[in-house]
Amino acid sequence: MAPLFGDNDAGGRRDILEGRMIWVAHEVLRSGAGVVLDFGCWSPEERYAIRAVAESADGRFVLHHVTLDEQERRARAGARWETAPETTFPMTDEDHDRWLASYHPPTDEELADAPPPDPPAGSDSWLHWASQRWPTLPRFDERSDV
Repeated sequence: MAPLFGDNDAGGRRDILEGRMIWVAHEVLRSGAGVVLDFGCWSPEERYAIRAVAESADGRFVLHHVTLDEQERRARAGARWETAPETTFPMTDEDHDRWLASYHPPTDEELADAPPPDPPAGSDSWLHWASQRWPTLPRFDERSDV
């Protein structure tokens, strides 16, 4: 994001970028190839929605959760800023605290590929929720081949 936006996502442009990446991943899966999405997915809702997108393309969703000691994670972020500032943006301790508070690690059920729960209220399906969450992700019509 840093080369594109030059900051830490003021204005919600990350959602726009993620939506396009998810759509491209969907199209790659439809072609029969594999794809890896390596970003965010900080909430179970995001993970279930991406799973639904993958499955709608006859793909298989596999969640890999990598853990790292919080002190080490912050040190690595600081080192990136020091050694390659063009690839990242500065993060204060307050930024780290705020982002950490919004992160929800995967549950044992998610990691075991258990059936997803119903989508949040107001969404007809996880595909509908995904289309609302990521504004550049096309609307999915579950009756079509999209």
